[in-house]
Order: sequence, then structure tokens, then C-alpha cells
Amino acid sequence: MDVTNQSVIREFIIVGFPERNGIQLLLFPFFFIIYLFIICGNVTIITLICSHQSLQVPLYFFVAVLSFLEIWYTTVTIPKMLASLLDQKNISYNSCLAQVYFLHCLGITETYLLTAMAYDRYLAICNPLRYSSIMTNRCCLQLSACCWLTGLLGPITQITLLSRLHFCNANKIEHIFCDFNPLISLACSDTTLNVRVDFYINSFLLFLAFACIILSYVKIISAVLRISTEKGRKRTFSTCSAHLTVVILFFGSVTFTYIRLTKNYPLNYNYSMAVIYSVLTPMCNPVVYSLRNREIKELLKKKIRTFWETT
Repeated sequence: MDVTNQSVIREFIIVGFPERNGIQLLLFPFFFIIYLFIICGNVTIITLICSHQSLQVPLYFFVAVLSFLEIWYTTVTIPKMLASLLDQKNISYNSCLAQVYFLHCLGITETYLLTAMAYDRYLAICNPLRYSSIMTNRCCLQLSACCWLTGLLGPITQITLLSRLHFCNANKIEHIFCDFNPLISLACSDTTLNVRVDFYINSFLLFLAFACIILSYVKIISAVLRISTEKGRKRTFSTCSAHLTVVILFFGSVTFTYIRLTKNYPLNYNYSMAVIYSVLTPMCNPVVYSLRNREIKELLKKKIRTFWETT
């Protein structure tokens, strides 16, 4: 399409949730409370891990990094969603691209952080005698740094291609925040390359991480099944339950959202999946890691008991 005689879009309007039956009045307090819960829950987990020597081990180091990551991951999207619900729907072109970049940067980082946590559980269960010598503080920092570096570099190709698209007359983003697929749908230039590159990069990154996690859990399950007592098997595998729950929630929602070769999906589908991976899944993480980890749960109970006794 010839775009030379058409105005260039420098600002987008995020349409957000449909304005019917007062749904926006209900969604604002709902998302606001969830956002506060995510921030407070993750700050609590980080504080507990940093302030208690018994939790300063590799498993909880990664949990603390994940909690720190979730704070920023949700901050990229939820505040703008809340502003949109208050009819502040405008977003500049550069801010929109920045939101897309950081959303995917932090999402990729979380993907590989969950992979590193699977590797940690594999070493702890399958190689317990060598665990402390392999999973040192230096190793934890290196694995974490690699996750962040992969996240920072992962979306660059897609963002570069997205920035070269022409946006002409249409500037209404049919979504609840800026993302690749809604923006690609607005472009008035050819987007075939964008759709294919987006599919291949997302598929590769997710497949590589998921394959490593599956391989780790195959070996973990094999090792657990060799334990002679049922109590021993349950106790050993319980150390993986929180991580496995988060992996299923995160990978399930992200896969159904980004592994697609077409940009045309029903709006309700896109909205629902966006809420799941940007709001509901991050909300579950503090709950999962506080209720499914015995040490954190016991420390939380102790803190709450102490608080009530002193008030």
C-alpha cells in the first residue's frame, strides 16, 4: 500500500475493555486490588528471603529474583490498564513501543528464570551430593544474569521490525495494552515478515526453555520413583510443586497467546489471554510460593503471630 500521502500516526488509543453494563467500574477496583496484592506479596517474599539466613539458599535466591521480576512485569502493563479504565487511553508511539519491548523482555527473562529453577531442582534431587559444589552463589548469579541478558536481547529483532512499519489512518489498538499482534494489525504496510519472525522467535525461545524444563522433570520423576518409601517420594517431589504450578500457568497462557501464524483472533480471546498472563498468573505466584513452600509458610505464620501479639 502506498503510504506517502497518508498521515503518520504518532499516538495510539488503547480501546481497552468494552464499555457495557458498567464493566469498567467493576474492573478498576478488581485490577487495582490485584496489583497491590502482587506488589505487597512479592515485596514480602523478597524481604523474608533477604532477612532470614535459613532461606538464603539457591532455591530461594531464584524465588526472590522471580518476585523482583514480577513486580516490574506487572508494572509494565497494569498501571496503564488502570489509566485506560479511567478513560486515559492515549499513549504515544514511543511509549507504546517501549511497553511492547519491556513486556516481552521481562516475559522472556521469566521464561528462562523458570528454566534455571528447573535445573536447580534437577541438581538438588538427582545429584544431591554434588549440589552444593555446583550450585554456588557464583553459579546462581551467572544463571540469573544469563536469564536477564536473554530477556534484554530476545525482543530486539521484533521491535526493530515493528518500528519500521507504517501506521497511517487507524490508531485504535483493540487490546488492553500495547503488544505485537494488536500493533501489527494496525499497520498499513506489509506485515508478513513481522508475523513470521514473531512466530519463529517466540516458538524457538519457548520451545528451548520448555524442552529443558521437560527434560529436567523427566529426570526428577525418574529419580523420585526410585525412592523406596511413599513418604520419601512425596517429600522429595513437594520441593518442586510450587515451581511446577507456576510453569504450567505461565507457559500455558503465553503459548496460547504468542505461538500463532495469523494475526486475526477474536477480541474476547485476546483480552482473556492477556488478563491471564499479565494479571492472574503474576497474582498466583506469591500465593503459590507462600503456601506451597514450607519454610516461607512457617516464617509468614511466625511474622503474623508476632504482629498480632504486639498489637
